[in-house]
Amino acid sequence: MALFKRSGYWKDVNPRGMIADFMEVWKQAGHNRWRFAALAGACTFGVFYLMSTQEAKGPHPPPKVIYISTLPAHRTDAEIMAENIANQKRKDAWEAEQAKREEDVRNIYKTIGRMSGMDVDKIAREGDADRAAAARAQNERARQALQAGRTASAPDQPPR
Repeated sequence: MALFKRSGYWKDVNPRGMIADFMEVWKQAGHNRWRFAALAGACTFGVFYLMSTQEAKGPHPPPKVIYISTLPAHRTDAEIMAENIANQKRKDAWEAEQAKREEDVRNIYKTIGRMSGMDVDKIAREGDADRAAAARAQNERARQALQAGRTASAPDQPPR
């Protein structure tokens, strides 16, 4: 009785036939059999070497989203309004501090410019004019885009 029972695909595989076929091919190869064996071994080694040097990574796993709610769900409208006002005051204070720092930096640059012999007042006027022209151009583009959007959204309606 066999130690292992063959099932499925393996019941049709006979290793004795495989070995007999190999011995027959080995005998037919004649004096070149070692060259063929070396060539086959080199090809196999080369293929496996190329496969081992390849680096591949699978797709990144999707990010884990963790929802954190720090606001109580039972807040009243008055509490929400008070919190919004406090946040706006903090934002205004931060913007004022940022504007003060930017003004200090501009004054430092003006001092360096004056010490270098530049006409910083003229440069400041030209910069202000350039910024004003850019703002006007941006406003004009926005107005034209808004007007184009209005005419494109309602082309069949008569003007009022």
